[in-house]
Amino acid sequence: MLTGERWYERCRRSLVGGGVCLMLLASCAAPAPPPSPVPKRSTFLLIPDPEGKVGHITVTNRTGTQVVDQHHQASTVQSADHAPSPPSTLEETEIKRIFGETLAAQPAAPARFILYFKDDSEELTPDSEVLLAEVFRTIRDRGAIDVSVIGHTDTIGTRDYNYQLSLRRARKVADLLVLQGVDRNILDIESHGEDNLLVKTRDQVREPRNRRVEITVW
Repeated sequence: MLTGERWYERCRRSLVGGGVCLMLLASCAAPAPPPSPVPKRSTFLLIPDPEGKVGHITVTNRTGTQVVDQHHQASTVQSADHAPSPPSTLEETEIKRIFGETLAAQPAAPARFILYFKDDSEELTPDSEVLLAEVFRTIRDRGAIDVSVIGHTDTIGTRDYNYQLSLRRARKVADLLVLQGVDRNILDIESHGEDNLLVKTRDQVREPRNRRVEITVW
């Protein structure tokens, strides 16, 4: 709720699909009382989330509503007595001019890695052993405060066996990171077993790309 003329806009982010809403408020001097500036013009912009997904936002005040659901579209509210404008697409240069400081202040997108394992094993493939060093450097250089380590398997074996195998894989990666100096307290270890396959297969199918640990560094 904004003071002054007792008007408001609401920007609601969809929980499906992701997306980021940016808002710019342009102010003018308010008549006394009150002596403080009264927001008069607001611009709402929808941009993709770090994974490139776009959801939608709903811009509402007492005189109308607009839904923004396209990449780089914006809706502007001139005042409490003007309905939100129909969505329009902003050029990249215009986005930078209006929202440059806001975009620059956003935290860095999370870094993601996939480490692969040998068949029915907790042993990393040679390429993934090399990649592990880069994972550690990223955690160190970012000063990471949260690292997700999620184990996966292919569909060979029973569901219970695969859950335990992927948990051992995740714990193995966590142990290797701790040995290199990562604080174990920032590691969030999970097991998805044969759920959430990277490559969809039938049951009892060997697929090297599903035998993996996914790491996300914030």
